[in-house]
Amino acid sequence: MAKFNIISQFLKDISFESPNVPELFFKQDSGQAKLEINIDIQIKAAENNLFMVDLITNVHSKLEADNKSIFMIESTFSGLVQMEEEKDEETKKRTLLIDVPTLLFPSVRALIARLTSESGFPTYVMPAVDFEKLYEQKQAAAANAK
Repeated sequence: MAKFNIISQFLKDISFESPNVPELFFKQDSGQAKLEINIDIQIKAAENNLFMVDLITNVHSKLEADNKSIFMIESTFSGLVQMEEEKDEETKKRTLLIDVPTLLFPSVRALIARLTSESGFPTYVMPAVDFEKLYEQKQAAAANAK
């Protein structure tokens, strides 16, 4: 892991939609819900070893029976990172795609829990994310695509 410091972290963008409310609240038995969670990480380099790491999270809850949306949350939570000079590109990449998102994720998790709670739905707490496993899967997928 390269040495780094998160200078600031902040919510860059957020969207919450619940297109089928209030109808969903009127139904006695809405059936089972299913969740789709997608996480992406984007990195933008700046000068002086500064990097912007964007943790992009999409959570979509739907009814299994009719595929109607319950809620959709899209967020971009960012960290401005100062990294010490790192010659090894793989170490730098792993730090920015694994270590930094691991530190940003608790804020995203708390934000989504608060949004679902305030929206009138049961509070949804995202499960922990293994960013190292996510990184390895993306590397394997990229290698297979070649």
